[in-house]
Amino acid sequence: MHTLLAIWFGWVRDWGYTGIVLLMAMESSIFPVPSEVVMPPAAFWAAQGKMNFWGVVLAGTVGSWLGAAITYWVSRWIGRPLLLKYGRYVFITEEKLIRTERWLARYEAGGIFFARLLPVVRHLISIPAGIMRMNFGSFSLMTLAGSALWCWVLSVFGQRVIGAHPYLMESPEKLVDFMKSQCLWLVGFVILIGALYILVMRLTEKKKNEAAT
Repeated sequence: MHTLLAIWFGWVRDWGYTGIVLLMAMESSIFPVPSEVVMPPAAFWAAQGKMNFWGVVLAGTVGSWLGAAITYWVSRWIGRPLLLKYGRYVFITEEKLIRTERWLARYEAGGIFFARLLPVVRHLISIPAGIMRMNFGSFSLMTLAGSALWCWVLSVFGQRVIGAHPYLMESPEKLVDFMKSQCLWLVGFVILIGALYILVMRLTEKKKNEAAT
């Protein structure tokens, strides 16, 4: 695990801001590249003076918007029927699409902002926005705002928690000790993500029940 982490951190360092933009563009599209493995390592290198903290946040935000914008226009062009027919080949199921459509219908432009902070919905929200032909200016504004906040949160974690301990990349034993010392924080973060996921499921299910009645 330590070797894999060291290799990944090295890739992020070598690819620089361009790599952040590309990886975060993939994260905001249909490709499964979690932002949690992009922004913290980049912020770690910012803490070591290899990058600039705000440059990392900006690159992540631009990449998130780029991926979301491409997904928006592709979805708007091909439409819902083709997505339902071929979406399963790129991990887009009908159930996922319906949930994100309910989310957008319920919260409209504000839902785009909040969706950037939530698992599952974050990766797919651009698809119903394109299908429903949401105003691209409003979509872009909310995407940029939500992405900036999310990238900042992950970057603060990477800089203050990981970046304050550069020796972790050199010693597997110290990495293990560090992870143990941070276990409560990490568990809390996992619980928060889980709670947000449950919230999304409950809200979209409620919308389904209301529509049925």
